[in-house]
Amino acid sequence: MLLLAGLRQEQAEDGRIRSGASETVSRSAEASGCSGEKKTSTPALFPTGRSLMRRTLGGRQFWTDLTFFRGWRIQKNAWTGSCRLLDPQQKRWAHGTREHCRAVLNTIRQEQKLPPMSGRAIVLMHGLIRSSRSFHRMVRRLEQENVTVVPFDYSSTRLSIPEAADCLNEVISGLEGIDSIDLVVHSMGGLVLRCWLRDHEDGRIRRAVLMGVPNHGAQIADRLHRHRLFRVLYGPAGQQLVSDPEGFIASLPIPDFEFGIIAGGRGQVRGFNPLLPGDNDSTVTVHSARLSGARDFLLVPVIHSFLMADSRCIEAVACFLKHGRFHPDRSPQPVP
Repeated sequence: MLLLAGLRQEQAEDGRIRSGASETVSRSAEASGCSGEKKTSTPALFPTGRSLMRRTLGGRQFWTDLTFFRGWRIQKNAWTGSCRLLDPQQKRWAHGTREHCRAVLNTIRQEQKLPPMSGRAIVLMHGLIRSSRSFHRMVRRLEQENVTVVPFDYSSTRLSIPEAADCLNEVISGLEGIDSIDLVVHSMGGLVLRCWLRDHEDGRIRRAVLMGVPNHGAQIADRLHRHRLFRVLYGPAGQQLVSDPEGFIASLPIPDFEFGIIAGGRGQVRGFNPLLPGDNDSTVTVHSARLSGARDFLLVPVIHSFLMADSRCIEAVACFLKHGRFHPDRSPQPVP
């Protein structure tokens, strides 16, 4: 039921995203010095004219971002290995090899005279069986901070966590011109971040907020990971969520930069899910969400699937990324 609730929320957010897409592209055009009314010519490297320039039909669970530039994205399909180039309106401009998509994007950058990215970027990373649509409200809020918001999509049900971390590295390393990078991650996205820290590094990383991340494993996965349906639905990453003290999650490093933890719970002995021990957000226990070394900790009465859309969480994220604490008038509550 919780999974269905999360997916229904994404469907509702998708409608708002589609209705606001034109505004997003207009802002991008203004930022690049182009008129929003100017028609874009088809790049010469786009072999089939405008026949592919149509809105995608969904299927976000099968596509992973490899490149991000001012809302343009090159994605790779988890099944076929083919790539596609999407514009900020989610319209496809090219399909085929990654090299072809990159060539088309370079042509578009030249024709539209898009300047390099600069300043600060905030990378958003969703959890299992979700997509960047789940951050729609947070994107709108963070864009007010005059930053480049990078909603990272990855095929969470088809990739292992290390594979997703490698794709995250492709996006982060490709953010040319960006001076500093913050990250906001939800659920399994936080494990992807920690796995990225194990195998990669980037001196531009400044701060991160981890929301509902099973930093010590997900006890729901402990119960279900051997069931066939669970393996089919959640893929290889689902098998890595178990709370084994000698397992995969236990081997992941703790971030060596400033980070804060937001956990959902009732603030009582029992949480939203009576089947989980102690306080919990219906999916992840508060104990599992806590991670030693966090600069600040915040408990909110919100269930797991809605942490990213809750107004209190959104404002707390914006405050932490700016000041290193979740509330400007409250002393940080570090996790020892």
